[in-house]
Amino acid sequence: MILPLLVPLALEAVLGASAHLPLPVALAAGAAIGLCVLAFTARERGRSRHA
Repeated sequence: MILPLLVPLALEAVLGASAHLPLPVALAAGAAIGLCVLAFTARERGRSRHA
């Protein structure tokens, strides 16, 4: 029940912090996070097929 209230607050904190970064730094951080998410997804898909 409290999750829908916490998600916008967390999103606002992240977006507010990234607004103060230079654009190339923000893009590099976004790319790094995206690569981590892709690696995690690939690992989990491989694990669910073998289990």
